[in-house]
Amino acid sequence: MTLNDRIFGILMLVLAVAYGWGATQFPEPFGGAESVGPETFPKVIAVVLALSSLYLIVKPDPDNAWPKGRIALELIIAVLVLIAYTLLLEPLGFILATLLAVGTLCWRMGAAPVWAYVTGGVAGVVVYLLFTFALDLALPLGVLSVLEGS
Repeated sequence: MTLNDRIFGILMLVLAVAYGWGATQFPEPFGGAESVGPETFPKVIAVVLALSSLYLIVKPDPDNAWPKGRIALELIIAVLVLIAYTLLLEPLGFILATLLAVGTLCWRMGAAPVWAYVTGGVAGVVVYLLFTFALDLALPLGVLSVLEGS
């Protein structure tokens, strides 16, 4: 069954290369190149994913089996939630898209629905504030942009 890990490792390595290449395509920020820009975090993620993928290819788990039944369904739901998150990030904005994605994932992992979505809302607001004020990186507000002062 080591083939499962190797196949997954190869797929993730392809994803890491594509993701890393995509990060290099960001336009240069106004005012010139910076040591830490919008492409830095995606590049770090691509390197970590590539290294993890190589590990799976070289040293797969000997007794690995693909998940079946409910676990497979939950994994498919998680992937669909993450795809929906990327599609809704611009139109809804970071805070609302994060609320929905994190809330849904927490709920699917067993949290009570109210607390799951409260967690999603708090996560969206806290991360938005950190990126906006601490890192000075803009995240889309989407429909909440009406709350911004003009």
